[in-house]
Amino acid sequence: MTVHPLPFASYVDAIETETALFAEAVDGADLEATVPSCPDWTLAHLAEHVGMVQRWFTKLLAEDTQERPASREVETGLPLEPGQHPAWLLTGAAKARAVLDELDPNRPMWTWGADGRAQFWARRMLFETLVHRWDAELTVGKESVVDTTLAADGVDEYLVNMPHSWIFAPKTANLRGKGEVIAFHSTDTGEEWHVQLREDSFGLIPGGLPDATVKGTAVELLLFLVRRTTDLPYVGSRELYELWTANSDF
Repeated sequence: MTVHPLPFASYVDAIETETALFAEAVDGADLEATVPSCPDWTLAHLAEHVGMVQRWFTKLLAEDTQERPASREVETGLPLEPGQHPAWLLTGAAKARAVLDELDPNRPMWTWGADGRAQFWARRMLFETLVHRWDAELTVGKESVVDTTLAADGVDEYLVNMPHSWIFAPKTANLRGKGEVIAFHSTDTGEEWHVQLREDSFGLIPGGLPDATVKGTAVELLLFLVRRTTDLPYVGSRELYELWTANSDF
């Protein structure tokens, strides 16, 4: 059974690895190509989003931010000339690593999610990078390989933080009920996450008899949760399943 979160060093190493894979996908590619899974973005927009997010998270960590920042302004080095995106991505990841290597992951600081410690931002940075690396590889026609352990942790990270995402994902306020439980079962790791919908909130619970269960590998579950696939099998309440899929994106 995987224990979540993973050891902090796993996030630090994986951010570097995932960014390198992203840079490799972008290198020499048509930056004006539309990203199928993010159709409002070109490949250039996708790369710039990831690089800017990494730089912003790194700034929050370096400055030991204790209150919600008034803006997300950060020195990015944009705009870029064609061909500069891979090196720019790697530079941002190197700056992140330099900060993360000196970081106490248990240090209290401001976060928007469930974990009020610095490690929140490393975990969030990893999955922001990993999912968009998958997007980039899809765009250039490259087969993506996602580590099973990381994918399972990504499922956990997503479900742990979802109840706190209402500021930028207002539709999650519709995830309400009378105690119904939707479960997500990983067919390869054996893990199962149970989310209960209550009258005034929703969130993970230790267990319980689910009213609907979505099944797939850890990678498939992660891609389902982040809306990269919509065709995973489920058993149980169709109404609950459709309520979830209509309102759970952040």
